[in-house]
Amino acid sequence: MHTVFISTGSNLGNRENFLSKAEEEITVHAGSILAASHIIETPPWGNTEQPAFLNQVLKIKTRFPPLFLMESLLDIEKAMGRNRTEKWGPRIIDIDILFFNNRIINEEDLCIPHPHLHEREFVLKPMVEIAPDFVHPVFQKTMSELLQELNNA
Repeated sequence: MHTVFISTGSNLGNRENFLSKAEEEITVHAGSILAASHIIETPPWGNTEQPAFLNQVLKIKTRFPPLFLMESLLDIEKAMGRNRTEKWGPRIIDIDILFFNNRIINEEDLCIPHPHLHEREFVLKPMVEIAPDFVHPVFQKTMSELLQELNNA
């Protein structure tokens, strides 16, 4: 079994409902949820001309290898109505793998840890809530340390 941290986000429609539905689908198609952060509302990142997001981080256990898990999560997004038309654009649901155990994966279709997570307060705050001492395998810093560095920047 693998321990994985996943971020979910939504900024269209009934955002809370979409996050709840994503949790249900992840449980059915990806793995069991061990911990869930509180849902936080945050301004958009990247493309700022869009509605605010609701974001959450989930810690799951899965038997799936990384690429298969990512494909499962993309299938969940698609089934929920996500259309990937614009980078960092508005979306019903966004599901990203943040960490997969302590692995570092740099493949064409998959980068783990998520390459921008250390720049995103909407990821670090929920990570600190459920795993403050988890160490980023590239930066060798805890989630608490990364959040503190981001806040001091």
